[in-house]
Amino acid sequence: MPRKEISLYVHVPFCAGKCAYCDFYSIPYERITADLYKSAVIRNVKRYVETGQIVFDTVYFGGGTPSLLPGEIAEITAFLRESGALSENAEISVEANPSDICAAENALGTLRGASVNRVSVGAQSLNEGELRFLGRRHDPKMAAAALANARKAGFENISADIMLGIPGQTADSLYRTLGALAEHRVVHVSAYILKIEEGTPLAAVRLRSPEAFPGEDETAELYLRAADFLGENGFAQYEISNFAKPGFECAHNLKYWRCGEYIGLGPAAHSFYGKKRFAVPKDVEGFIAALTQETYVTEENPADFGEWAMLKLRLTEGITFAECEERGVKRETLLERASAVPRRCLRISETGVSLTAEGFLAANSVISAMI
Repeated sequence: MPRKEISLYVHVPFCAGKCAYCDFYSIPYERITADLYKSAVIRNVKRYVETGQIVFDTVYFGGGTPSLLPGEIAEITAFLRESGALSENAEISVEANPSDICAAENALGTLRGASVNRVSVGAQSLNEGELRFLGRRHDPKMAAAALANARKAGFENISADIMLGIPGQTADSLYRTLGALAEHRVVHVSAYILKIEEGTPLAAVRLRSPEAFPGEDETAELYLRAADFLGENGFAQYEISNFAKPGFECAHNLKYWRCGEYIGLGPAAHSFYGKKRFAVPKDVEGFIAALTQETYVTEENPADFGEWAMLKLRLTEGITFAECEERGVKRETLLERASAVPRRCLRISETGVSLTAEGFLAANSVISAMI
């Protein structure tokens, strides 16, 4: 009986320092704790592998700052490989901070030698002032060096994250960042609009100086300019925030947006497996101490039409009428809902519905109307 192909997400909860905008769960990096964490990850993944029912076609190390743990990640991927838990040509991604992969000698080489074949570099910007405002630990030279070093280490699938709507960001500074990424032969770009989360240092800055932050129209213009620039340089938009050269779309993230199954390991990780969504408490010590990670169900029946359509409409491929009818929603019903949405936000074809670039900017309201 063939094994089911699913995805594996490993949350690495360590950072050398917290960025001013970040509210993801992480704690300060300590080598001893990181080693115990690694053992706990292997212990937990082993119980899934031993069932003999699944194999991982994508693995994603996110964080936190996974690039702080190249040796530990190498041990985890070695276990996956030796236990037969990886499908042939599995995509294995690691998020990397430029300052880590520049400071740690051969960190990228260690990852590449450990079957990691995709690296996502958190550049965010290649503008000094913008990086300083975000509280990043690297400068533009380090970001450029990280991208160059990834290529030298043998990575062909190199992604870069950038931020849009940073106070002081202009069309010119955005174009310089995007141009530099193209020069370094990045094949995937994730362009996220800066979101100010409550309780972060940037939330306090905005409270004191709200005028320093760009408005919605200004941020929307930067988003559209980024999409146009990337499109003109061979990057096809395939999701609200993601652009890729042909064949370099992130297979792991596509699994999320297409409602595929995945297992999440580590504190704060989420899963969709066995027709349930569940999460792990934000507790490193508890995760390390437990023989099996503690989880709690976040949703009993997530695979309904609303959730499926909400996720699929994030993709430029959108939803087809045939898929909707399989889930109990008729073509006529979908078209009636679409009539309430501004025409410039939707692309309606003979086979289905998808969002335009302007629709992506108003995604929450447009998708709400559609589902």
